[in-house]
Amino acid sequence: MDLESPTLDQSNFSRLRERLVATDVARRFFDEVVNLARKQKLLSSEHFTVDGTLIDAWASFKSFKPKDGTPPKDGDDGTSMVDFKGEKRSNATHQSTTDPESRLMRQGKSQPAKLSYGGHVLMVNRNGLCVDILITESTQAEHRAARQLLTRARRRHIHPKTLGADKGYHVKEFVGHLREHAVRPHIARIKDRKTPGLDGRTTRTEGYRVSQQKRKRVEEIFGWLKTVGGLRKTRFIGQAKTQMAAFISGAAYNLLRIAKLSVSEAKA
Repeated sequence: MDLESPTLDQSNFSRLRERLVATDVARRFFDEVVNLARKQKLLSSEHFTVDGTLIDAWASFKSFKPKDGTPPKDGDDGTSMVDFKGEKRSNATHQSTTDPESRLMRQGKSQPAKLSYGGHVLMVNRNGLCVDILITESTQAEHRAARQLLTRARRRHIHPKTLGADKGYHVKEFVGHLREHAVRPHIARIKDRKTPGLDGRTTRTEGYRVSQQKRKRVEEIFGWLKTVGGLRKTRFIGQAKTQMAAFISGAAYNLLRIAKLSVSEAKA
């Protein structure tokens, strides 16, 4: 396209969206941005952090209906509104009719359950760049999503030496996986849980303390993606399209970080 060519409008993007998802253009664009950071020597291969969050699905709670097709009962107030009182709903028996791939999940014990997707990020501690981002069904354990991120990182010749994470990743299976790949687990420990490979010989080191400090920067990525990148509530139906939007938002975040880091180094 030259400067005088008409630009694409919303209908063009909507029409081409399926092709963008099928050809994995968003992921390739994201990877090229990460490669740009590598070429500018802004990407370290030493210390990383992994974390997850929930992204609200584009589906209402009323769309979460029984899989067997049993119609919900109406309320007794004459408004024909659906009455969910006393009805037990779970992902095993119910599914959203708007977005069947979304799952009912809650962020914490005190939080309400919502139809959501899981959003997982791998961050380099050195400068807070997002190295990878993965959208999953929210019922998937965080440590299994982290293994997928690390596998893809190794394919891109990124080999972390340490990995910081919160207590949700203190799982024997995951710690063992890290040790098998020569990654030191800088994971917050759950009190009284004994896990081979994550003991005082690791947690008493200065590197562990620094990783636990640095890992909190991953919240900056989640905050930007949700407030600026539009991922607080996905605008798309389905995991594949939500993943596409996540890659594009993650690439935009990285480009802004690269620009700021480049200016800082130039001044220095």
